[in-house]
Amino acid sequence: MSGLSPESLGLKSVGTVYRNLSYADLHAHEVDKNEGKESSNGTMMVDTGKFTGRSPKDKYFVQQLPSSEHIAWGKINQPVSAEVFDELYADVIDYLSGKDIYVTDGYSGANEHSRKSVRFITEFAWQSHFVKNMFIRPDESELEHFAPDFCVYNASNMTNEKWQKHGLNSEVFCIFNIEKNIAIIGGTWYGGEMKKGIFTMMNYWLPLNGILSMHCSANVGKSGDVALFFGLSGTGKTTLSTDAARKLIGDDEHGWSDEGIFNFEGGCYAKCIGLSPENEPEIYAAIKPKALLENVVYDEDGVVDFFDSSKTENTRVSYPIEHIENHEPTLRAGLPKNIIFLSCDAFGVLPPVSRLTKEQAMYYFLSGYTAKVAGTERGIIEPQATFSACFGEAFLPLHPTVYAKLLGEKMEKHGVNAYLVNTGWSGGGYGIGKRMSIKATRACINAILDGSINNAEFNKIPYFGLFIPKELPGVDDARLNPRDAWADKEAFDATSAKLAGMFIENFKKYISAGDDFDFTKAGPHI
Repeated sequence: MSGLSPESLGLKSVGTVYRNLSYADLHAHEVDKNEGKESSNGTMMVDTGKFTGRSPKDKYFVQQLPSSEHIAWGKINQPVSAEVFDELYADVIDYLSGKDIYVTDGYSGANEHSRKSVRFITEFAWQSHFVKNMFIRPDESELEHFAPDFCVYNASNMTNEKWQKHGLNSEVFCIFNIEKNIAIIGGTWYGGEMKKGIFTMMNYWLPLNGILSMHCSANVGKSGDVALFFGLSGTGKTTLSTDAARKLIGDDEHGWSDEGIFNFEGGCYAKCIGLSPENEPEIYAAIKPKALLENVVYDEDGVVDFFDSSKTENTRVSYPIEHIENHEPTLRAGLPKNIIFLSCDAFGVLPPVSRLTKEQAMYYFLSGYTAKVAGTERGIIEPQATFSACFGEAFLPLHPTVYAKLLGEKMEKHGVNAYLVNTGWSGGGYGIGKRMSIKATRACINAILDGSINNAEFNKIPYFGLFIPKELPGVDDARLNPRDAWADKEAFDATSAKLAGMFIENFKKYISAGDDFDFTKAGPHI
């Protein structure tokens, strides 16, 4: 049925191999094997068990030459020996051998010069469905000659009972062997491990070849102007990059070569909590057959309650990018014109919009700042600063400065503008001030995209050294300078100094005596 022998898959034997099934066939398998339920509109719904998110403490790289010389070892990139990998790999092969399996082939990267061919071997149809959604789907002629550059073996139902002997964190494992071009997954059903695992590998391969890999969304205007949107969860990245007047290139993972921007993926993986046709019409409309819902709550008629978080706050939907009507079908575009860093500043001291120098862009890219607010997590009673290098630290195998320096080089080479946009609070921190309205934030974004912001006169503000416009259509002048928006100026100064100090403390880990650029000169000072 597949044309693949057990040996070609690295397995000892197999039952039936289901290779690159159509959406209709995958749906039939999901129903027949009781892997999920149909929603009221025919979308498949699955649960991922006790793991409704990634397990970052269970992610490892095999420590071996030459790849180990490039990896930034630490809490993010944990080492494991080749011997432990080989033992677990043999266990995974034993586990999958003899079973019916699903083989799904896809590309990571829309640029054919740097894309990677990835093969996923899974035990469940819904996992095949998930990666079919998320990765670029080869056509029939490409599938005939498909040769994988990298293979993922997902033995999600298998746990590692020898984890303590192996010196690992738990019975769950996601291990990447760069030299053998293999990843093995066990103990977790969460589909995002496969998606983010390959993203992590792209973050290894591409920068070593001069291509910047990025955790960002991207869109393109009618004149071909490309914008990149970086931002952590809750900053508005998905909302602000989805624009009826601009085509979506992709919502999450991109590369930047000298030829332009390209999506790594063939689909989107959107959060569903609180989803409605009013607040996210494009995503809501994308939830239809071929999409795959994860961990949502529904009634006996299959009607989903997107506001019910009793299973998890991290309810998700994956769908082919074609489900977004206004998307760029090539998944590619030219060189970026504007870069937008989104921060939800719950301290209320960052300006609504700031123009950044190249050096400041590198600094704020490395910082990857946003803030959690009281009530979002247990124990948080006041705003809490969050820093994630390059807005995706969990997926960076190389040192973060590698990506920041590539960003600076490409900005300078191609004359790209960069801006910092605060989608958080103004006039006071959380509980005192008000959240920036989506209308005001859209006005800032539109002024960046149409270039009108460059007609403004700019002032430099203290503490952060940011350049802010004195006037901007659609934004209250009193809010453009954050200090003006606060009634208590002394409180503003104290809070600004406090947040600036957090930036400075976070950035100490990037200071190196032998570095060719002192990043701190572009950051806050107190």
